[in-house]
Amino acid sequence: MTDQYTFRDPVTAYEHISPPKQHQPEPGLDAELTPKADLGEETYRGTGRLEGRKAIVTGADSGIGAATAIAFAREGADVVLSYLPQEEEDAARIAGIIEAAGRKAIKVPGDLKDPAVCREVVETAVAVLGSVDILVNNAGKQVAQEDLADITDEQFDHTVKTNVYAMFWLTKAALPHMPAGSTIINTTSIQAYNPSPTLVDYATTKASINNFTKGLAQQLAPKGIRVNAVAPGPIWTPLQVSSGQPKEELPEFGQSTPLGRAGQPAELAPAYVFLASPESSYVVGETLNVNGGSPTP
Repeated sequence: MTDQYTFRDPVTAYEHISPPKQHQPEPGLDAELTPKADLGEETYRGTGRLEGRKAIVTGADSGIGAATAIAFAREGADVVLSYLPQEEEDAARIAGIIEAAGRKAIKVPGDLKDPAVCREVVETAVAVLGSVDILVNNAGKQVAQEDLADITDEQFDHTVKTNVYAMFWLTKAALPHMPAGSTIINTTSIQAYNPSPTLVDYATTKASINNFTKGLAQQLAPKGIRVNAVAPGPIWTPLQVSSGQPKEELPEFGQSTPLGRAGQPAELAPAYVFLASPESSYVVGETLNVNGGSPTP
């Protein structure tokens, strides 16, 4: 059976999708995405690299967060799933996959723009699992606008709070419970280096995440807690069809990368597993780019 270890040509390893024009109201659902995203449900094979670990993954109901949560569970970790209440259908499916792997799946719905919800996510993890040793700050908001004048104060505020403030609040709440050997992984983006003109506010937050990661990594390294980031390129998720991309651009989504295709969430999960596992023990303050070959600094 094909899995992430199978020798394949990366150009053809996953389907070259040409998504039809479509729109979902925010935040979007995997259940309604066309074509379906590959989360590694059928292919990710664990090897025990996270046995006994206790993880929080935000935005864990779909896309990159869901693929990461599945991979963590198959590597032996229990997982707290943070997601918006509107995403319950997707979250319930991912929880079922985690439980089928023999691990605990703790669902904590709520909007991370509220600092109280961020604290609740961590408090629930500690109450149920006893501690936290992996924190993946992955939840994100992305809304494309052709003109800066079209970015409302509310949109800018929501994007910054979801992408940056929540990362700060969650990290601050989790740190007192994280022993030496723990890891924090933040999701930034190629947008931090090569911002699209339609994603000014989103790209600004992703650059902030890079800076937060590198500064905090230096602060926490002496305590034995590693902080790193993953920078995805164009990955096929519900974010793209819930105003993340102009609808007319969806059929060509990801085709300008050197690999000539959009990435799938399943292709991101191994990066998060690597950064969460002890095998990356000397990797600190790094941003791991998973973007189909687009140049980055």
